[in-house]
Amino acid sequence: MPPHLRTGTRADTTRGFQRPVAFWLGTATCTAGVVLHLPMYFGARHMHYHLAGMRPDPAMILGMALIGAGLVVTLYGLLPRRGRQVQEAAAGIRVRALDDAPIRAPHVLLLIVMAVAVTIDVMKPTSLAFVASGAAEEYGLRSPTHPDGGISVAWLPLSGITGTVLGSWMWGWLGDRIGRRASILFAGMLFVTTSICGTMPSFTWNIVMCLVMGMGAGGMLPITFTLLAETIPARHRGWLMVLVGGDIAGAYVITSWLAAELTPTFGWRILWLIGLPTGLVFLALNRWIPESPRFLLARGRQKEAEAVMARYGAAVVREKKNAPRTAAASAADSPPGFRTLLRRGLVGPTLAITLLGIGAGLTTYGFQQWVPTNLEQMGFSNVNSAYVVRNAALLGLPLTVLTAWMYGKLGSRWTLIALSALTGMTLFGFVIAGDALAHRQWLLSLLLVVPLSGISSVAAAVMGYAAEVYPTVVRSRGAGLAAGMTKIGGVLILALTVAAATVPSLASTALIGAVPLLAAALALVRLAPETKHRGLEDISDTLMGERTGSSATPR
Repeated sequence: MPPHLRTGTRADTTRGFQRPVAFWLGTATCTAGVVLHLPMYFGARHMHYHLAGMRPDPAMILGMALIGAGLVVTLYGLLPRRGRQVQEAAAGIRVRALDDAPIRAPHVLLLIVMAVAVTIDVMKPTSLAFVASGAAEEYGLRSPTHPDGGISVAWLPLSGITGTVLGSWMWGWLGDRIGRRASILFAGMLFVTTSICGTMPSFTWNIVMCLVMGMGAGGMLPITFTLLAETIPARHRGWLMVLVGGDIAGAYVITSWLAAELTPTFGWRILWLIGLPTGLVFLALNRWIPESPRFLLARGRQKEAEAVMARYGAAVVREKKNAPRTAAASAADSPPGFRTLLRRGLVGPTLAITLLGIGAGLTTYGFQQWVPTNLEQMGFSNVNSAYVVRNAALLGLPLTVLTAWMYGKLGSRWTLIALSALTGMTLFGFVIAGDALAHRQWLLSLLLVVPLSGISSVAAAVMGYAAEVYPTVVRSRGAGLAAGMTKIGGVLILALTVAAATVPSLASTALIGAVPLLAAALALVRLAPETKHRGLEDISDTLMGERTGSSATPR
């Protein structure tokens, strides 16, 4: 056996990185850098934690330097020593998932940790909706409640959402290069470090830090779905991914509750600062996050892959030398990249995923993003609008369970079609009713259920679906594409908001989201292959059947 296949040990696979001293030293350095930003924040408590116009103190400047150095050391600790290129020896190795085996304790622990990761991750962009009003007041920005301000407050969410798009694509590439686990942990470190966004005195620095914060938040989701897809047995894979991803709605509930409870006392900045404790909690759970066995096999690290799979009820089999070439083997013939997603056999699913992602993004960051602000325009107070949003999100939490059930029972294809159509039609309810909903709070809360919780299920389902349909060597990139598309609609609509110098109404954002969602539902009927209970390799081989010589069709 080649030397690179003999070096993997159980310690290596449980740690997920081979330089633990560097990783934890970097973590400690970054944490110290964040803590050095806090004295200036707490020193402004007599001014309701307003920092606008203040100059950074020496402790804050030192903290920034420590964070920069700590991130470099942390990344060094996560980088694998080998495996930059896909190993040819791994081309004939496949994973046999034990589809009839029950879910084991390691699966449950992984699902719990990933649910925590998704919750913490989504709390970042959802917080943008609740900090806008406070930031506008402190910095004198133009907003619906401060029409005489200078720069538009929409620059803040625009920066954050742009970061999530860039992060989704960057981490998609990173996950296929250095591993799923390493990429997830580095995104977690950005959760910790970018919490200093809550201590930035100037609005310009807030925009810069929100961009970096968005990159970490955008990077976490696609890698999470990729790792789950490559670890969970096929018969449980789809519905469990959607269930974990559906915790996006739970994140919205938590964020809206924190906004209502904390901001009256600690100001809007506290919603960023909670990234420090939540990020550290996530990093402390790292021992229950394995590296993907499929990624390890694709890098020729068979011993490490076998150690992981022994815990998760999977096995490795070698194909016979005269066996037909697989899609994974064919994809490995050329250097993997985003262009692989447009190869023959994959272009159809890529187009369907792109359309649905854009529709979900326009709804999330057009409609959902401005719900609190629009409610204030309709006469609700800041706190009351947060509670209205929270109540609607709470009512919609069962939709997450229903979506997961549909994904496992009805299949991925029809679940995506049904969710897209239902959310699109519900949004048309806001187009018809408009501001009259201010006088019918019960109807308002009821209609908000689907756009707030339903669209979260759409985003979770499309990312889970993308993690299923692409070959291993580009699976992380495919999930990153889907995640980026769910955010790029936000970039478009927020850019229009900045250009128009006004926040769109509830009815107009609903219309903007409804049209592409319904169009996506029609596209999915023609372009979406089914993934229910199928092995990942089987899905890839079927989609790329014309490439590998198979006569199978995508459906």
